Amino acid sequence: MTATSSSIIKKLLIVFLVIAGLILAKEFLVPLAIGAVLATLFLPVSQWLERKKVPKAIAVFMCLLILLLFVSGIFALIGWQVSELTSDMNLIKQKALDTAEHVQQYIFNQFGIPRDTQTKLIKDQQATFTGFLESMAGSMVSIFTGFILTMVYIFLLLYYRSHLKKFILKLYPIAQREEAAQLIYSATNVSQQYLLGLSKMIGCLWIMYSIGFSVVGVENAIFFAVLCGLLEIVPFVGNITGTTITLLVAAVNGGNFAMLAGVVVTYGIVQFIQGWILEPLIVGPQVKINPFSTIIALIIGELIWGIPGVVLAIPLTAMFKIVCDHVEPLKPYGFLIGEIESDHSTGYIDKIKDWFKKIRK
Repeated sequence: MTATSSSIIKKLLIVFLVIAGLILAKEFLVPLAIGAVLATLFLPVSQWLERKKVPKAIAVFMCLLILLLFVSGIFALIGWQVSELTSDMNLIKQKALDTAEHVQQYIFNQFGIPRDTQTKLIKDQQATFTGFLESMAGSMVSIFTGFILTMVYIFLLLYYRSHLKKFILKLYPIAQREEAAQLIYSATNVSQQYLLGLSKMIGCLWIMYSIGFSVVGVENAIFFAVLCGLLEIVPFVGNITGTTITLLVAAVNGGNFAMLAGVVVTYGIVQFIQGWILEPLIVGPQVKINPFSTIIALIIGELIWGIPGVVLAIPLTAMFKIVCDHVEPLKPYGFLIGEIESDHSTGYIDKIKDWFKKIRK
């Protein structure tokens, strides 16, 4: 066996051990990772309060309070819209039953499957779905525990941030500590930029989807706009999923072809504005990861940590890219992950920014 082959085997073994460790330590690492990412978002707020002579513990507690108020507001908005949606539930249920009746008749006419057999299959699927709901209800305790742990981690990471930074710097030789400090700053900054950009993006999507769905006549347009916006945390898949749900509910609720086509057109227009205007202006090039790497990161995140892994995939990948860009042997991997830049695209973005600056003046 050559030295090169031995080196490759060792690297693959290390990757395998790291992935195995991430899977086995999921219950511990997921709340910690979410807490660390959110802590970077509230770091400027905590620092600003501390500069205003607010005690550190109170400043960190106020950051947690802001987060709780924001989450509570989102759930209150969703609950309000769901309550309006449930008021029409009887009508939706009746239309769904009528649709199911037509589907069963079509299956019988085309494939000769008796209705009794179809009904039995549906009941079996309902039993499976009921079991799924029971397992979901059983996991609520775990979700609540994870939420409490995440809040605790956010508090501790913000409160002990200076101590943790000094610990990391002590791991490096004195000659490399300045570069290590820059690496910590860059990784923290890219996480902040991603989360702030994502928050602004979701807000813009709420407005655009609300206008579009209201114009085409979708009932409970605000609810579906909020749903599509929140699902933006999963790139590529999120908006498609939200729009598909909107289409299905609108169709079951008796929406005509013009309304359904309007939903699709709204999705297309929003995606065009998001991809060509909002993302270059709001998210910025520092966080940009090429689509291939994004898809790979999402798949790996789901395989390792499930849904939390999908949510954390992009910010953690962006932070990993920063590390790669600052470590000489890892720079090729940072190049591989990063977005392809061109003079044409940069000029286009600069023109958009200049145009917005003129509007503000």
